[in-house]
Amino acid sequence: MKFVKAVLSVIVAIGLVYALNRPWGKVPALGSFLSPFTGFWQNGEKLADPGAEIELKLDSLKDEVTIRFDDTGVPHIFAKNDFDLFYAQGYITAKDRLWQMDVQTRAASGRLSEVLGPATFELDQRSRRLGMAYGAEVNIKIALSDPKSREALLGYTAGVNAYINQLSPKDYPVEFKLLSYKPEPWKPINTMYMLEQMTLTLAGRSNNLNMSNILKKYGSEVVNDLFPDYPMFQESPIIPAGTPWNFTPVAIPENKPGNTKDTVLTNEYPKEEPKPEGIGSNNWAVGPGKSKTGYPILANDPHLELTLPSIWYQVQLHSPDMNVYGVSLPGIPSVIIGFNQNIAWGVTNVDADVFDQYKITFKDTTQNSYWFDNQWKPTRKREEVIYIKGQSEPFRENVTYTHHGPITAYTDDSNGTINLATRWIGHEPGNSFLTFYDLNRAKNYDDYRSALAKYVGPAQNFVFADNGKNIAITVNGKLPLKRKEQGKFLLDGTNPDDDWKGWIPAAQNPFVKNPPRGFVSSANQSSTDQTYPYYINWIFAPSERAIRINERLEKMTAANADSLRMLQNDNFNVLARTVLPKLLSILQTTPLSATYKAAQQVLTDWNYQNSPDAIAPSIFEEWMPALKSAVWDDEFDSPKAPMAYPSRDRLVYMILKQPNEKWFNNIKTPQTETLTDVTVSSFKTAVDTLIARHGAMSPSWQWSEVKNTEIRHLSRSLKAFNAPHLKLGGGSGIVNAITKRNGPSWRMVVELGPTPKAYGIYPGGQSGNPGSPYYLNLLDKWEKGELNELIYLSSPDQKNQHLTSRVILKKK
Repeated sequence: MKFVKAVLSVIVAIGLVYALNRPWGKVPALGSFLSPFTGFWQNGEKLADPGAEIELKLDSLKDEVTIRFDDTGVPHIFAKNDFDLFYAQGYITAKDRLWQMDVQTRAASGRLSEVLGPATFELDQRSRRLGMAYGAEVNIKIALSDPKSREALLGYTAGVNAYINQLSPKDYPVEFKLLSYKPEPWKPINTMYMLEQMTLTLAGRSNNLNMSNILKKYGSEVVNDLFPDYPMFQESPIIPAGTPWNFTPVAIPENKPGNTKDTVLTNEYPKEEPKPEGIGSNNWAVGPGKSKTGYPILANDPHLELTLPSIWYQVQLHSPDMNVYGVSLPGIPSVIIGFNQNIAWGVTNVDADVFDQYKITFKDTTQNSYWFDNQWKPTRKREEVIYIKGQSEPFRENVTYTHHGPITAYTDDSNGTINLATRWIGHEPGNSFLTFYDLNRAKNYDDYRSALAKYVGPAQNFVFADNGKNIAITVNGKLPLKRKEQGKFLLDGTNPDDDWKGWIPAAQNPFVKNPPRGFVSSANQSSTDQTYPYYINWIFAPSERAIRINERLEKMTAANADSLRMLQNDNFNVLARTVLPKLLSILQTTPLSATYKAAQQVLTDWNYQNSPDAIAPSIFEEWMPALKSAVWDDEFDSPKAPMAYPSRDRLVYMILKQPNEKWFNNIKTPQTETLTDVTVSSFKTAVDTLIARHGAMSPSWQWSEVKNTEIRHLSRSLKAFNAPHLKLGGGSGIVNAITKRNGPSWRMVVELGPTPKAYGIYPGGQSGNPGSPYYLNLLDKWEKGELNELIYLSSPDQKNQHLTSRVILKKK
């Protein structure tokens, strides 16, 4: 009997070992992950010993580097030359964020499936067909040909690899263990992949196909009415209305567009997803006349997906010619948003029209030539090889390239094959890295303008302030020279008139310096008023955030850092102030049950603040999408030919100024609906939805509970690594733009002066290791809307109560 038990025990043990060391469906192999010798047990970390001093001897360094850490885990790097500075930045960033750097590089280069299997194949294929690797390869050649960017990239790469090379399997970040793969050597091109990924996030969408479907179905009269090129109701452009354009514009081609109006795509084509609101940003700077200190104050809070670890990484970089503090993007040397002793800068997305799709006519199915300018033009092919975990053979595909760009999508309908090529700023050669390299060292306004001239994309609104008491903002990037609305619809790949015709001169990009109103600001709204002579885009973010920011800055006097911090946390709902009184007046004319009357009363008593514990914003934020659907779904929700919806501004204008418009009628019902009908029905739908999801009206209807903001681990599936539940206000269209999954990924305020004082925070912490005390250590303050003082050191031996350990890097 004992023998049988022993044999069974051995069999069970062998079976368990076998089971734990192979994947089961979506469940990865857990053997190495659970191992007490190499598994996740080895990833626990402790708070840094305040008095600790560690000396590391590493390959490739030229001289000694000192890194001081503060009590939030931020490294302050002091080097004697640029190579060592970026080497140390690469080393310490990899120490905290290696898996994040790896997975985002794989996403951009189309290599996720190598470690994640078939589940990410379509993502990889999309990256390859979009030509992201091609764009990275074009840009790395330019970056390595410039001595400044070459030194930075090679130093950073050497530092990352110095960290990787010293790791044993037990030291791998926990995600590598869970997914059973090991870090691979970092390459300079990986930095270009990271830049491509950010370009995709901020400038990798277009709705020209959906707009073309509308044009075919309804004609130009409806398009011009419902989809105007400038907001009809209200706007507060980035460059103040009336700002003179002190330049002579270059000629803008007035060419005739090609013929694509008969194209309708079937539902076999992937539906274009609109950019989620919340992917945007705020920035502003107040001049000395509005500042309590007599110097400018600058603020920036980029709105991106809220993730763990954070998209950003705090760092101070000090060398003989530079002392800069701010946030970097893991994988990219230098500081992207920040300040030095002389200037501060920040960015928001322009959303320029730099992603155009062209209908291509091939000679035959070989795709070896295409019709352009009345002749057959040869294509070129690029083989893309995607390795897929668990499959013995890779997937191979030849992606066809035209002079417009790669063929990224096609489908079959009754008219045959539709082939689309993408012209995208992500393919454009340049060296945007030099913009940030120069900004890190800039001393004044002229340096700022010189740095911006090197930037390609994605186009950003660069806000600026300096100790010369200047403030400025520039709508900056390499902006294509196009006729009005070129790219609003699908373009004709056979017609040279539909090609981009060069670039808007960089010096003529919209900008303003020291405007009379005493501040500059942006919130992704329209770049300019309609007097600007060039086309940038026909649609931008809704205006409510910008309106609220500008209202408050207009009234602001004797501002300090806390004034701007409070503005970053502003929860006022401009859309509700604008449209809710009209909607409530309509409800008052209609008999309602007690349940609906209670919700109506809550809205009537509302102060328009999207506070976390308020119920009114939950009702309003559920009502507005329901109203939008009630008005537009019957005409624009088509599975056969996906279409865009008119903007929020256009709907508000119609509610307030055109209450008898035909669009309020639901064409799918026999009766004729009015504004009153859709207002009442959508209000009831909103209340019914809240009841179905959260029960009768109670504290469960509080805005923080209904919105239920999630900060997820980058894997999207490792829920144990997510942030805990948060009690947050804000929302879409609110200055405090926290939605369910997007929001202020970094809040920064900088008071300039003889010694800059700066404050900042992001949700999470410095470390990407869930077992580290620096993984979530900043989250509580971020949730409360507070900021940490940013410790700006002038030497490694400077005394500060927040400093902890010291690491000395020496060459072997």
